[in-house]
Amino acid sequence: MTKLLQGKSGLVTAAGAGIGRASAISLAKAGAKVMVSDISVRSGQETVKIIKENGGQAQFFKCDVSDEEQVKALVDETVSIFGKLDFAHNNAGINAGQVKIGEMDSKDWDKTLKVTLYGTFYSIKHEVNAMIKTGGGSIINSASAAGIEGSPNMAPYTASKHAIVGLTKSVALEYGKQGIRINSIAPGATFTPAIERWAEDHPEQYKGTLESIPSGEMATAEDQGNVVMFLCSDLAKNINGVTIPIDGGYTAGKLE
Repeated sequence: MTKLLQGKSGLVTAAGAGIGRASAISLAKAGAKVMVSDISVRSGQETVKIIKENGGQAQFFKCDVSDEEQVKALVDETVSIFGKLDFAHNNAGINAGQVKIGEMDSKDWDKTLKVTLYGTFYSIKHEVNAMIKTGGGSIINSASAAGIEGSPNMAPYTASKHAIVGLTKSVALEYGKQGIRINSIAPGATFTPAIERWAEDHPEQYKGTLESIPSGEMATAEDQGNVVMFLCSDLAKNINGVTIPIDGGYTAGKLE
């Protein structure tokens, strides 16, 4: 692969598994130095191990993004070790309380927004302040197909992901002239280990999901990570303030 990110450095939150891990690996393969962050030390260090075994450069920093001081420490440590922050993938998010809103425990609402929305806000806040000092950078937020259309029984997750889409647009307007680009990816159903287990346990439901995707194929975590890598590169230098669905065409409309 062409080293599109040679000489660049940055961070990925929730990089211990799934899309975050794939993103960190893709960024490192493109030549970047990557600060791998996760709330799980074991999972995060495993991602670092994979990157290093493939000739990449990475370090680990534990961070709970719902705590602003930990997020600030993550950004500060990335700059301290690598010298600058050229990119960031704000990937952390949770989906607590998957029930109808009238049956929802308010604590699940608060927890989902605290991690998914507030965590993204804290990350952007401290990332832009670091990037301004070195002439700019690229920020990628993980939104979701649930940030483009409604999803039943996932009100807090859907609300937080819609908010991330709007937050991305606002920050693009605020910092574009200071050399900072900010975009979001909107993953649809993505073939992670959890989806693989679900497919094995519920093959008919999995088949139905595939039939609802225009491409007939579910995205992989690597598909998501490759788009993050592209958006962090100079090839995407004029892409700013947009949300890119990576879902095989699912959110384009419904198949008959």
